[in-house]
Amino acid sequence: MTELSDEQRRDFEAAAFRRLVAHLRERTDVQNIDLMNLAGFCRNCLSNWYRDAAEAEGVDLSKDQSREIIYGMPYAEWQALNQTEASDAKKAEFEARRPRDH
Repeated sequence: MTELSDEQRRDFEAAAFRRLVAHLRERTDVQNIDLMNLAGFCRNCLSNWYRDAAEAEGVDLSKDQSREIIYGMPYAEWQALNQTEASDAKKAEFEARRPRDH
């Protein structure tokens, strides 16, 4: 296995993250509740992790700013364009699997 430098590892991680964000922007048919129920994280989680990373480096980033970075538009706009009402079954599954911090 090739030994990666810290710089290469960071660059590859950043590229993979950008690809994930682009993929999620394209797949607006996949609702956040679907992601949460399947994988335990969603677009909002990514935006929170992004904000946490910024704050760890002393950069003040608001919740709205970090969400816009992940969604590619203001969150309210994304919701109006793409969010659908979750079924009772999906809501019940979410409640049963809800992570402690949600």
